[in-house]
Amino acid sequence: MTYPETLDYLFTRLPMYQRSGDSAMKKDLTNIRALLAELGNPERQLRCIHVGGTNGKGTVSHLLAAALQAHGFRVGVYTSPHYKDFRERIKVDGTFIPEAEVVEFTENIRPVIERINPSFFEITVAMAFHHFARARVQWAVVEVGLGGRLDSTNVIDPELSVITNIGYDHMQFLGNTLPEIAGEKAGIIKPGRRVVIGETQPETEAVFRNRARELDAPIVFADQQPRRVFQTDLRGPFAEKNLQTAWIALKELGQGGALDLDAERVAYAFDHVHSLSYYIGRWQVLQDDAPLVLADSAHNGEGLGPVLERLRALRESRGGRLHIVLGVVNDKDLSKALPLFPQDAVYYFVKADIPRGLPAEELRASAVAYGLVGQSYPSVIAGFRAARAAAEDQDVVFTGGSIFTVAEVLP
Repeated sequence: MTYPETLDYLFTRLPMYQRSGDSAMKKDLTNIRALLAELGNPERQLRCIHVGGTNGKGTVSHLLAAALQAHGFRVGVYTSPHYKDFRERIKVDGTFIPEAEVVEFTENIRPVIERINPSFFEITVAMAFHHFARARVQWAVVEVGLGGRLDSTNVIDPELSVITNIGYDHMQFLGNTLPEIAGEKAGIIKPGRRVVIGETQPETEAVFRNRARELDAPIVFADQQPRRVFQTDLRGPFAEKNLQTAWIALKELGQGGALDLDAERVAYAFDHVHSLSYYIGRWQVLQDDAPLVLADSAHNGEGLGPVLERLRALRESRGGRLHIVLGVVNDKDLSKALPLFPQDAVYYFVKADIPRGLPAEELRASAVAYGLVGQSYPSVIAGFRAARAAAEDQDVVFTGGSIFTVAEVLP
């Protein structure tokens, strides 16, 4: 197969949650274990950090990778989903897995795929571990896909587990309360292995402490530790929390003897995250001014709230209007998301080019009930272009609501 044919096979032959939703979910680790066994269990050759949580896990993963690279290590990073290029999911020192290796891996394992019918996510996890072992990375930073306990990444025995925070997302899989969701995410805590929790939350603190106690896993809450201020090229509203979580995680690696921690190298890394780790899609500025154009892939209440507060502050400081290009997936609880958006913005309702995208007209009709007024557009690009054309120099144009919506406006 050619590379495009390989991608077509992966995207269409395998159940893919990002495209088809719940039907693509696998409820246990049977398939991923079978796949990895066929590959000689490459995950057992890796020294890993496992990063989960509701929001910020991708950012923390890239912060940790950048810091480890700055210490001179060869670092693999697995994240999901991707924005523009499938290969974003699997990187070594910020460089994507080669197209030829994607083709070779898929062709070699195709008989196994046909036999056990794994999900798209299970295949990409296996591909990542195989690539990292083949590239002889010295560290692998592995982001949880969804949840934790039953996530396909949860076959590793990491040096450290990190759980950023807990919020209401993917409740059809993880539970309807914060303690239930925390219980699923606590599934990445391993016996005797250190764990860092990013944010102390009254509803979930006991869940993590009890699980850590059961497994004799040393636990630290990052926001309860002394704070260190870092310069950073991250611009988003969550930068400070994510920096603190990553810093404490690195300190835990140092205290556990897995890393000879150098604070100056960490400082350099945190100020060069984009260039070291290929970090995109979060509070990304697409045009600096006249008008200001940016995008962010926050998609749940805990993530959207601070993003929208920052947008309001930007609009007020500039004295202009706020134009919001908005597209969401069809399983999103709009009753929790839409009330967060400002009523005085101009809206451009769109549908991302995936089957799970909520039709733009349905989104517009739902938004009216919350005082959000605007027009629907046939595509993300059409809505984005309309917003750019309508915006004056002092205005702010924002695209968000879903990673898939943001992906279509990134360069």
